[in-house]
Amino acid sequence: MRTCIIGGSGFIGRYLAQALVETGRDVIAIGRRSNPEFLPSGCEYVSCDYANRPLLRQILHTCDEIVDLAYATVPQTSFADPINDIQANLYPSVGLLEEACALGTKLRKLLIVSSGGTVYGLVEDLPISEETALAPVSPYGITKLTIERYAMMFHRLHGLPVTIVRPANAYGVGQKPFMGQGFIATAMGYILRGEEVVIFGTRGTIRDYIHVKDIASGIVAALEKGSCGTAYNIGTGIGRDNQEVLETLSPLVTKSGYSVYIRTEATRRFDVPANILDSKSLRECSGWHPNVSFEKGIEEMWNKLISE
Repeated sequence: MRTCIIGGSGFIGRYLAQALVETGRDVIAIGRRSNPEFLPSGCEYVSCDYANRPLLRQILHTCDEIVDLAYATVPQTSFADPINDIQANLYPSVGLLEEACALGTKLRKLLIVSSGGTVYGLVEDLPISEETALAPVSPYGITKLTIERYAMMFHRLHGLPVTIVRPANAYGVGQKPFMGQGFIATAMGYILRGEEVVIFGTRGTIRDYIHVKDIASGIVAALEKGSCGTAYNIGTGIGRDNQEVLETLSPLVTKSGYSVYIRTEATRRFDVPANILDSKSLRECSGWHPNVSFEKGIEEMWNKLISE
């Protein structure tokens, strides 16, 4: 089985490549970086902008499965330039769907990695199931949902074997701070600089933080056991606000000789107050469940950063 990871040189992509290699798959990763870090041995890498359809076509014709992780923007940049968010992400994603259709019956599955943190928007009932209304409130979430809609259209009209996953908020070793997403990595970055960590509102927003290894295993579970034409959440079902994250981190910080300085600002209108995912559907179809405890994941991440 040959599996192509589009966006394979990114944070989640590197962990997914490792997880897929461990299943015995032949893995090829595509990314924009010329020299990616940390890809596992046994994973072939090709530097390719996936908007380059001739090269993409050449690669895909050797593959049985495709996982699309590629995304050129983050929620923060999508607000700054929503037109670019559409152009940089929607156009190449629809092009990928067209190329995948051309593979015909050779293609076992195309797995689209969407966003459980943004496609649902403002919700009252938590945790969020896949049946919850999809009403994103950010350009990033709107574009992610539009890609989902296109993928489902290709599934219905052309029989494209599409499965969608919606991960919660990823964290783990290798996540970079100050990228416009990833509160945990950015908070650690500010602490190491001796600067204030800013939270918006008394305790900040509530998010479902899931270790990147668990996201990778969830993607593999959906790839192997998920039904085509179906979307699956990948989350822990546990919500933590920003203050709780910092309270978990604080003993590690103090032990290492650093301090946590917090600055509280007014809530922002575009922030979703709470996002917690129900992953019952994926659990029931595959047996998947998260394995890395939040405390262990935070400690591993912090210890790695201070050792560098």
